Amino acid sequence: MTWPMLFGVLSLMTFQLADSIFIGQLGRDPLAALGFTLPMQQLIIGLQVGLGIATTAIISRTLGAGDPLRAERLGGLVVTVGAVLVLVLCLLLWLLRNPIMTLLGADAALLPLIHSYWIPWLVAAWLGAMMYFGYSVCRSHGNTRLPGYLMVFTSLLNIALDPLFIFVFDWGLPGAALATIAAFSIGCLMVYPKLLGWQWLRFDLVKLELAPALKQLGGIMAPAMVSQLMPPLSAMLATALVAGFGSAAVAAWGLGTRLDFFSIVVVLALTMSLPPMIGRLLGAGDIDTIRQLVRLSVRFVVAWQLAIGLLWLAASGLVAQWFSADMTVSDVLEDYLVRVPLSYCGLGVCMLMVSICNALGMAMRALMVSTLRLFLCFLPLLWLGGELAGLTGLMTGALLGNLGAGVMAYSFYRQGMQALVLRSAEA
Repeated sequence: MTWPMLFGVLSLMTFQLADSIFIGQLGRDPLAALGFTLPMQQLIIGLQVGLGIATTAIISRTLGAGDPLRAERLGGLVVTVGAVLVLVLCLLLWLLRNPIMTLLGADAALLPLIHSYWIPWLVAAWLGAMMYFGYSVCRSHGNTRLPGYLMVFTSLLNIALDPLFIFVFDWGLPGAALATIAAFSIGCLMVYPKLLGWQWLRFDLVKLELAPALKQLGGIMAPAMVSQLMPPLSAMLATALVAGFGSAAVAAWGLGTRLDFFSIVVVLALTMSLPPMIGRLLGAGDIDTIRQLVRLSVRFVVAWQLAIGLLWLAASGLVAQWFSADMTVSDVLEDYLVRVPLSYCGLGVCMLMVSICNALGMAMRALMVSTLRLFLCFLPLLWLGGELAGLTGLMTGALLGNLGAGVMAYSFYRQGMQALVLRSAEA
């Protein structure tokens, strides 16, 4: 179940990196504008992933209970609720765009460029969320191939359209978002007919007993969403800290964050494939297998992400020059790659524990892990490092914060698992 999601998520990260490369050729200002947009993108993704977590948990348990008709109606409910929630969020972001940019410390000269990009970007974000909700329904039914294949297809299509829309049509930065709109629209037209044909979606929601269904969905969705919204909130605060060092620092930080997403692609795939497996094992009462599965996953993530961090360290100079022709930006990015990627092992363990806790029904514990990671480990050390040693110290703070978060998250999972075992023994 992990391999299709691995290639799918890898392709998504690849097209985002390709976007950064193409936009980087337009100059520093478009790249900085993209950097200021990134926290808002994480906000929307946090909302859709939170709902996706609830989708996987509820539908997989319903299928395990032998009620496929209710599972189909829950799929229709998830898609409907998700479409409305993301649309409302996109509208709010557009209406509040000026205060948001002021809060993030954007230069006044960048505002017209950011505004021209935000309309097509918000449309692309809504379409991307709709695709993700379709993928979540597929995963909850045990199908990871269709989402994986469509992620690869839409990403390759986006990469192919980028140079055409950005350079040939001379649409510049908005052209990158328009290319994404085209790719995601085609993706939606491919995934939803499949879901309807397989009868995994039903929209006769009146027969679902909406109040209990929404209560069940909200019980998992609300803490999961808040948990997923913590990183974008942290990203906004981190961007505001970085903005104090100039637009070149923001551009480099945005590139580095995109490389973060690319580098933790295996962890992202595991957070999508593990929950349905753990949910079914939990339903069967097989706690021992769950613990073995989690231990294996943690050991793999630590070894894999440490290797990725060392690879970025070795290639930092070459990669920094490749991603930006601006020497100031490339120097800051090289400094980022020397330090921050070494903490990917801690970050990966933390992400894994949040996903596993949600799958085990410990949504509040997952929320606690996310909150403490950002507001106890990451942001305070980021600020302290910046105060003590400037931009280099800020990046060292990110390194130490992520490592500490990994240790904290695993200890919280172990405590939660012990409580779960005790409850199972008492039952």
